[in-house]
Amino acid sequence: MKKALLPLLFLITSVQAQNEVFYHVFQRSFFDSDGDRHGDLKGIHQKLDYFEELGVNTILLTPLYVSDFYHNYFASDFEKIDPEYGTMDDYLLLVKEVHKRGMKIYQDVEMQYVAGTHPWFKEAYGNPKSQFGDYLVYEDAGHKKPWYFWGADEFTLYDNRKEKIIVVNMYDKKVFDYTEKVLRFWVDPNKDGKFDDGVDGFRLDHMMDNLDNAGKLTNLFEKFWSPLFKNLRAKNPKLKFVAEQADWGSYGHDYFTKGNVDFVFAFRLKFAIDKMDKQLIEKAADSTFLHNPKGKNHFVFIENHDTKRFASEPGMTAEKSKAAAAIQLLIGGIPSLYYGQELGMKGQQRQFGMTDGNDIGVRESFEWYRSEEGKGTANWYKDTGPWWEQRFNKSADGVSYEEQKQDPGSLFHFYRSLLKLRKDHRALRSGPYSAIANGNPNVLSFGRSDSGEKLLIFVNLSGEQQATLSTIDTRNIETLAGETATFEIGRVSVTLPAYG
Repeated sequence: MKKALLPLLFLITSVQAQNEVFYHVFQRSFFDSDGDRHGDLKGIHQKLDYFEELGVNTILLTPLYVSDFYHNYFASDFEKIDPEYGTMDDYLLLVKEVHKRGMKIYQDVEMQYVAGTHPWFKEAYGNPKSQFGDYLVYEDAGHKKPWYFWGADEFTLYDNRKEKIIVVNMYDKKVFDYTEKVLRFWVDPNKDGKFDDGVDGFRLDHMMDNLDNAGKLTNLFEKFWSPLFKNLRAKNPKLKFVAEQADWGSYGHDYFTKGNVDFVFAFRLKFAIDKMDKQLIEKAADSTFLHNPKGKNHFVFIENHDTKRFASEPGMTAEKSKAAAAIQLLIGGIPSLYYGQELGMKGQQRQFGMTDGNDIGVRESFEWYRSEEGKGTANWYKDTGPWWEQRFNKSADGVSYEEQKQDPGSLFHFYRSLLKLRKDHRALRSGPYSAIANGNPNVLSFGRSDSGEKLLIFVNLSGEQQATLSTIDTRNIETLAGETATFEIGRVSVTLPAYG
């Protein structure tokens, strides 16, 4: 491993501990085990060695339940697994194997909306006396005017089918009880209290206190989410909850204090890293890490299933991607990688009219092979529309596991190196973040320390060589990884190549 591949990082001692590194899988696009082009649960099972090779230890799945939508948000049936993903036996085998390897698994759920094919809507539309009459929100007594998701009474799917999305009445006690029942099942499917077959946590998509800011379902943190989490934690005290705050400009601290979740997304830090701007990163990092209640933390990410791929940001290079990876994985919080990020997969949303196919560009098949075809390739969207004709995946472009595994200087191996550093050094897993002054506006420097171990990280945010000087205690200091530095009494002099 070439030291020049890594950010400049100084070590002052060393201790062991464990911390989660998430790998966010869009499973329909990950690996296909049965030849139908759809990624599935058996495919994830077959690739557990890959997760361990990369160095992640927690898998985050997108929703598994039956839905008319390819992404499986907006359920048609909360209690059944989409058959294209496999069976309940496939799921339970995967969960148990994940746990045998000392890894964790989380499920993404969205309980506040249903698709138009869900029984709650089919049976109660126009029928207020239905057993599901109070499960959804209607704007008239005859149940002919449902409250549709963001006011749209119809959505066009990528295959040109039409579907509705209706808001769930989260004030109704039967809805609360049903939600708890569904999630309790996933926590302990066989009800033996051992949890080896259950999830370790949930991601709550689009979680809000005032749903859709409409003023119709308010105070949901107090009335719905906090009581729900309390009941589920009583079942398994180790259970964790990750909230995606609907306001991406928010730091989400109220989700900790009022919503009672464990993790929220560090959107502001992600946007600052996108810009590679030192002042923005330091400002976002201060607000992200220094004001969290004890035991709460932020998900630190640079891409996910709703955002542009980082490799498609303007002016992106492999070196710039490595600098961003170093910041993301070393600065603090709970890292979350989006599948293919470690290869530099490209992708962004498109505008092909009013269709959910617009997002397929950031959800393309994982590039296992030099050729975009190959056994297990999950290109389920092949020949279905312009998102296929204008896809980002290309053969022999250097962006594949097959190509990068053979190249020690690849982005894939850089991620592996960073994740190994993080695993080997407690300060990088659980140590608090602190800004380190250096006087150069193009060099980001920060510290992490825990249990006597202190690390200092310097990252060049520019495309040109940079030199900087920091005043720090240089006793018992050594270069752990990265460029060569000069140590003098009371200060460190650093010269970094472009994005070094």
